[in-house]
Parts: sequence; structure tokens; C-alpha cells
Amino acid sequence: MDPQRLVWVRTGAPGGSGSGYLIGPQLVLTALHVVLPEDRWAGQVEARVGHPQYGTGPVLQQAQVCWPDPRRGIPPENTLDVALLWLDGPVATTSGPMRWGQPHGVIPVPFQGAGFPAFAADTGSVAHFEYLRGELPTVSTSSAGWVLDCPVWPAPGHGAVRPWAGASGSAIFCHGQLVGVAVEDNRTMGERRLHAVPIHKALNLPDFAKLVTRHGHPGTTALLEEVTAESGAIQKSDEVAWPVQVGVVPTLASAFQPRSSLRERIDQARADGGSVLLTHKPTRVLSGGGGVGKTQMAAAFAIDALKGGADVVVWAAATEVQQVIAQYAQAAVRLRLPGVTGQFPEADARAFLNWLAATRRRWLVVLDDISDLPALNQWWPVSQTGTGWVLATTRLKDAHLTGGGRTRVDIDVYTAEEADAYLRARLTGDGMEHLLDDQASALAEKLGYLPLALSHAAAYMINEELTCTAYLHLFSCQQTRLDEVLPETADTEGYGRQITATLLLSLNAAQAADPTGLAVPVLRLASLLDPAGHPHALWTSRPLLDYLTAHRTPLNRNESPAQTAQVTPGQAHAALRLLHRYAVLTCDTRTEPRAIRIHALTARAVRETTPALDHPLLATAAADALLYAWPEVDQPHADLAAALRTNADALIDHAQDHLRRPNGHRILYRVGRSLLDAGLASAAITYWQKMVTECQRLQGGDHPDTLAARANLATSYAQARRTNEGVELAERVLADNERLLGEDHPGTLAARGNLASLYAQAGRVSEAINIEERVVADRERLLGKDHPDTLTARGNLASHYTDTGRTREGVQLAERVLADRERLQGEDHPDTLTARANLASTYAQTGHSDKAVELMEKVVADRERLLGEDHPDTLTARTNLATSYAQTGRTNEAIGIEERTVADCERLLGGRPSRHPDRPRRPR
Repeated sequence: MDPQRLVWVRTGAPGGSGSGYLIGPQLVLTALHVVLPEDRWAGQVEARVGHPQYGTGPVLQQAQVCWPDPRRGIPPENTLDVALLWLDGPVATTSGPMRWGQPHGVIPVPFQGAGFPAFAADTGSVAHFEYLRGELPTVSTSSAGWVLDCPVWPAPGHGAVRPWAGASGSAIFCHGQLVGVAVEDNRTMGERRLHAVPIHKALNLPDFAKLVTRHGHPGTTALLEEVTAESGAIQKSDEVAWPVQVGVVPTLASAFQPRSSLRERIDQARADGGSVLLTHKPTRVLSGGGGVGKTQMAAAFAIDALKGGADVVVWAAATEVQQVIAQYAQAAVRLRLPGVTGQFPEADARAFLNWLAATRRRWLVVLDDISDLPALNQWWPVSQTGTGWVLATTRLKDAHLTGGGRTRVDIDVYTAEEADAYLRARLTGDGMEHLLDDQASALAEKLGYLPLALSHAAAYMINEELTCTAYLHLFSCQQTRLDEVLPETADTEGYGRQITATLLLSLNAAQAADPTGLAVPVLRLASLLDPAGHPHALWTSRPLLDYLTAHRTPLNRNESPAQTAQVTPGQAHAALRLLHRYAVLTCDTRTEPRAIRIHALTARAVRETTPALDHPLLATAAADALLYAWPEVDQPHADLAAALRTNADALIDHAQDHLRRPNGHRILYRVGRSLLDAGLASAAITYWQKMVTECQRLQGGDHPDTLAARANLATSYAQARRTNEGVELAERVLADNERLLGEDHPGTLAARGNLASLYAQAGRVSEAINIEERVVADRERLLGKDHPDTLTARGNLASHYTDTGRTREGVQLAERVLADRERLQGEDHPDTLTARANLASTYAQTGHSDKAVELMEKVVADRERLLGEDHPDTLTARTNLATSYAQTGRTNEAIGIEERTVADCERLLGGRPSRHPDRPRRPR
């Protein structure tokens, strides 16, 4: 149950008010009598979707009844008290498809729902909603209607208004499945009961089921799941292995200092409120906020929470909101929360936040290194029971930190005693206690008691076997060249210069010990990537190895780069480990795909000491390496794709315009497509909007890069169900392509095909068909009837024919596409497998169930043989086969396949696969 899908339905009739639930971007489920009061259709229907208490909203929309069809007059008296409303425009949500249930058995089943009864209404623009909860009594689970026993009974209504008035239309859920629509029953009002119309009765009606499956949230079907009291008990007791830890908690540093006084302040702040932010001391401002030990302190609390019996501990890198969403979504899957599928990250993350708010289990969420607090506000956890809390670290210093009930704790550098204790413990722990002398305290003071500076100094002393006196002399005499490594406003007490000098000493030592001359170019490449970590696999890629070969430091003055041999992956790894030894970066392959990490302050110092002429080549090499490592399909490698996205984002920022001129590097487009593939539609919109702006600034509105960015923005709007905006933009993109590139340019053909797809999504199927028919004709004329792009367009046209009811043409065209694929590309080509799966789906959609089963069985066999049993496409095909079996009455076989597939998905992907394979799409 998602509060953001709640709908308050109001009509022009006296007292015309009820509840509803958003089951599709423009489709609302409610009770019939809400819009048909006293045997007259309501003249005006207004829907307010969402609730401000649970995110943004509400969204105000006008609505029309689309089922039962008002054009057929007043429905008979025995019509189900259920209605569907069609909103004037789509409403974006992050939740997944609806799941339908039918209660069975004789044991009471718990239910929950939400609505807007009269007793909860206020005088504002939005009513408070009432959380309905209770049980379906024994007698109801086998009857034609569900009786709702609510232990909490509302107070008397205002005046003559009945207390439950307005609750009609509430969606009723059992164990995450929607089982009915709440309605009032005047005969049982004295017994404190409501009734619910069974949803399975409505789904058995073809017109209702067709509307739900066609216009529901993507992936919605008309299939029913059996709901019993026992199934809920199994889910609660057996599926979650406590405690649940999500994310890697950093290991405490050698000689970690507990900093007792700081812990006391954090504990006190926690007692005052559930959220604590660790930031830097106002009088010790560090640009980038690194070095004072915020993350280490947060890690200590996380480790203590795990040892102390916390049920859930989540560690999330928070430099980007997508990283936080991904961790929340993973936690939702691990906790087996109702409705969580693993396929919709934002919806799963929202389910996790709702669970945190209500649970009485003990939890801790750590948000490490927040860089954009306003963007994270809607994803900030709260505990309504007081059993959980949030610990966050940030480099920021603004008023947002103390909003929303959060408490800020400023972290200073070490005290003199802590710095001295650190040096002694660190050197003694490495067997180097003989390096300690009477200058240890003076050295700590010279380093400004900054933990990061002390860490670098200790590592340098150990590696070079320098005493405190010797190191202090070297430090004091070293001439720094980084006068601007920190902004003037941040370097109020000179700590920037001291930390920079320490970094240079460590780098100089690493370079002196480097037998390959790779330390400096390796560090310069690493400095362009995400400080939170990049894949070690990048250092086996041809682009980075070629760059290192050409730019390694010559071993002697007479040696030129052209005389050096090709750098090997082993040599690159050795250079990384050398830098790891000198504490310049961290190289730990156990944490792949974020095995190589570098502190943000260190990375900035390196970038600013790199010659300006080297920046374009460095940026290009890093971008080429990211593309080299990027999988063709993100879905089976979600963690790797997420890491590559954040690294590409960091690279794009650091490279400034080097990757945008004269033409945009392919990495710019791969990042945006990855966001779309990951289902992060809102993030994709933000990304492509920025891309459009940058392309227009550098290359003008008529450049092909600008047109491509705008086309991808239109696709992002479509995925976010902002269809009208997508259509409007796609129309302009097509017009500009036709004007600038010509009617027959490949980019124009692609833009025309994309517009056809958007028209189909907007319900303008006739226009979509007209355009797609032209695309097919143009591609046949320009590319030939057998070109893969022609087959793709033909397959899209088959889909449009089927969607508009031209089933015979759709089936015939889909059959032709498959035959052509088999003839031209072979039985086992990936495009052939997709065409075969699409034809099977078309058969199922058009009632050719036997043909669908026969073809889908071949699809499953082929994908198991060619891709393996665990490949995502294989899992999708197996799920579609189960659906076809169910449609032909082979229920036991369907259940067996579904059970196997669900287990495989949870093991491999953390969720269920889509039931419908994507049809082939043209290149963006």
C-alpha cells in the first residue's frame, strides 16, 4: 500500500466524496456509488492524488468514469459496486505493478487499507486519511464479499454524516495483494463493520480486466494470487534472516581513536532527536570536508550497532541520491517487504522508508558524505516508534543541515592527547616504536592535529623509516607548490597547506620507490573518478593500458616513452598497490566494483598539480576505459552499472568541456541510457535536461549532439509517464531533424519512430500507426527490406496493430518479422530470440493461447541453451511461459515454473522479472 497512490474523489453531488487508489498512471479504482449517487451519474469528478504527509502532492486532476461505460446508461442494480476513473493527465509514481489477491481458507486474514472517511476530514484542501486495519473474519474468506472487521471504530460523524462515509472506494490489501474495494453496508453499521467488493469478481469481467492490464502500471496483469493466513505467517517468520546488514561498513583505521568526548556529544544529540549529522568544526573549515574523521566515527557507531543487537544496519554512500535509493531498494528486497519486486528501485526504496517509520525493530541508517541535502530530503528516514535513528556525514555547512528535526554535531580535529595517542599506537602497532622521540608532540602540532595528515605522515615514516624528528625537519623544509589547493574562504587557519605538504611527501616517496614509472599517471587517472571507488577492472582495459604505456615516467633521462614496452595489467596492479602502501589511495579487490578509492581531497590536489595540457588526454582515456568496462546490458550487473554511472558523473564534472567538444564523447550518452535502463526515470530526466543545456551552450541548438540529447530527454519523459511532455518534445525533435538533416537521414527516421512509440503510449495509436507505416516504407526504400533496422520498424508496427485491435495484421506482421530474422540472422541470433518471444506474447494477447504456449516453450529452451538458465532473459521467458500455461488451464505447471523462477530471481537479481519482454526498439 503506497500512500502516494491514495485518491480523494469528489463530485458535484451533495456530499459526493469518496476514496480511490491509483492503479495506473491515469487509472483510479473506486466504488461505483461514489460517482453514481442516487442513480444519476455525477456531473463533475475531481481527483486529488497523493498526500503531502508522504511526499509531494496532492496532484489535482479532473476525471471521467471509464468503467462501467456511462454512455450505456445506468447499469443494472446487480452491477458490482466498483468503478474505474480516467484522469485527464498521467500522475508519476515510483511504485511497481499492482498485485491482485483472492482470500481463501477459514482462518481470519489480516487486511489493511486507507481512505478518507468523513470523521477524518478537515477544513483544508486535503482530508486526513484514516488507516484501515483489521481482519477478514472466517465467514468472509469463503463468501462472495469480504467483511471488514475494524478494531478501531471512528468517532461519530459531523452532524448526520455517518462515520464511515467517504471511506467507500478504499483499496483493501491482504499481504501486499489488493483483494477488494471498501463499501459501506448500512445493515452492519451497528456492528462496526464495512464490506469490500471482491476484486476477483471485477477481474473476471473482460472489459474491466482489459482496462487494468492495458492502462495499469507497467507489468500489471489480471492474474490472481491466493491469499491465506498461513501464507502471511510463512512470509513473516521464515524469509528474513536477522540481523540485516546492507552496504559495506568501512573497516576502522589502524590505531583508531575512540574520541570519547565526541561520542558523548553524538549520543546526546541522538537522545534529543533521531537524526544526527557529523560535519566539520566551524572554526576548522576544510574544502571538501575531508580529513577530520567523520566517516570513521560513523563506522564505529555502525559496528557497535551490529554488535549491540540492531536488527537492521544500512550503510549508504550519499554523494548522489541514486546511491541511496539503490541501498534502500536492496534493503527492501532483503526484508521481503510486501509489494517489493526488485525491478523498481524508487518504489522499493519508498517501501523501505515506510517500513522504517512504523517498525519497532532496532535500526541504524548511515548516510555517508552527503553532498546535496535538499535532493536527499525526500529519502530521509524517520522512526515513529523511536527504535531507529539516522547517522549522516557531510561536508556541507548550511541551514539545511538542521532542518527536519536533524541535529548537527561539529567534529573538530584531534585533541593534542588524541593526536599523540594516535601516533604512538600507529607506529607501535607496525613494530616501528623506535621512530618515536621527543618531537612527536611537536610533529602532531605542526600537522594541525588533522587525522588525515597524521595518517599520511605515519605511513610515510613507516615506509621510509624516518623518526619524528627527521620527518618534522623534512616537513618543515618542503616547499609546497599548491598555494590554491583549498579555497581562500576555507583555508582560514592554514590547514590546507599542511595537508597538501603531507600528501606531496607521501607521493614523492611512492614515486621514488616505483620501478615502473607508473605511479604518477595511475594517480592522475584515479583522481578523475569517483572518490567512493571505481572498478579494479578498469586497469585491465586497453584504453588505460595504452595511456600508461605512452605516459609512464621514463626510468632514465635518455629513455623516451616510445621505447617502453606495453604496460600489462599486472604492472598496473603493482602500481596501485604501491600507492596503497603509501596511503595515497586504497586498492582492495574484495570491495569490487569499488575496489580503488581515493580521498576527495587527495584527488583534488592531484588534479590541480596535473599539467593543463594533459587534461584532455587523461579525460578521454578514462572515458574510453569506462565504456570498455560497461556491460552491454546493465540489468545482470546492477552494482557494476551503478558504480560506472557515479564514476562517469565524476569524470564528466572534472573534465569540464574536454568530453563535449568538438563532439560529445559516447560516455555522455551511455550514462543517460544507463539511468533509463535502471528505471531511474526522474534522474534520467535531470541528466538529459542538463545535457541539452550543455550541448546548446557549446554546439548550438541545431547540432546533432543537441538533437540526440533532446531525443533522449523525450524518451525519459516517456518512461516517467510524462507522456504529453515527451510527445511535445519528440515532435519538435522530428521537425528539427527533418529541417536540418533531411527527410531520409537515419537520425530523422529514428526520431520519427520514437515519436510513433510516444503516440502509442499517449493512446494516439492511429497516428502512431500512420507514422510507423511511413518509417517501415522509408527504411525498406533506403535500407532494403532485409535490413535489421527495417525489421525493427516492422516489429514495432506489428505491436501497434495489435494494440489497436488490428490483431490479424499484427499477428501476420509479427510472424513475418520472425521468419525474416530466422532467415537472415539465424535461429539463435539475439534479435531472433526477441522476435520469437514477441510473437509468443502477441499470440497470448490475441487469444491464440495454444500457439503462444508452443512458441514460448521453444523460447525458454533456446534461451536456456544459448544464454544459460540464470540469464535474466531466460528468467523472463520462463515467467511468460508460466503465464501462458495459466491461461490455458495448466495451472499446476504454471505454479511450478513460477516458484522456480521466483527463487532464481531472488537468488540472482533480488526480485521478480518482467512478465512481458520488450519488443525491439530502434537506436536512440
